[in-house]
Amino acid sequence: MIRILAVADEVDQSLCGPRLKELRPDLILGCGDLPFAYLEHLRTEAEVPLLYIHGNHDPSPFRTNISAYLPAEYSAQSPPHVVGCINLENRWDDECGLRVAGLGGSIRYNDGANQYTQAEMRGRVRRLTRRTRIRRWRDGRSVDVVIAHSPPLDCGDGDDGPHRGFSAFHRLIEQLEPRLMLHGHIHPHGKSRPDRTIGRTHIVNVIPHRLLEIEP
Repeated sequence: MIRILAVADEVDQSLCGPRLKELRPDLILGCGDLPFAYLEHLRTEAEVPLLYIHGNHDPSPFRTNISAYLPAEYSAQSPPHVVGCINLENRWDDECGLRVAGLGGSIRYNDGANQYTQAEMRGRVRRLTRRTRIRRWRDGRSVDVVIAHSPPLDCGDGDDGPHRGFSAFHRLIEQLEPRLMLHGHIHPHGKSRPDRTIGRTHIVNVIPHRLLEIEP
């Protein structure tokens, strides 16, 4: 079994101590809106691969001028990526016997970074699913895990505008049939957030962290 430590949105101080070693993750997946230094710490201390996407409060990997979107602890010269980790925006990667694909960002609610309209996300999903299906045709391997910042529409999202999910994620799940879809963005605020299921896909809100096991 592959042990996945998924993190999002809230720094969990328990993972900055011995708890991280006790969890024994084989792979760490970041679902957005976390300080880059925190992700780098997890990667270094756990000594396992870390793959991540961007949340709506992260600096955009697609903007030329990113200084206005960098977290406070970073200088204007800091790159919009996490050192030593793998950025999965709009792509996939094979790690620990799993194929993981990523699509970050939230619904557009202002002019901030990493925000998309429903139509823009449909285009991103269309491009990603086309490429991954071609790869599947070539090597026979499916996508096992999708990491996103936002959930699918009406599947664990919020009622207010900034926290609505993406309708295109339903098509992504239908096309790729991942075993897991992991997301953040919807803060529990002390309340239980139940896992959801669409088809064969288990959808999990991982804030602040979840440890999951999956067969390779």
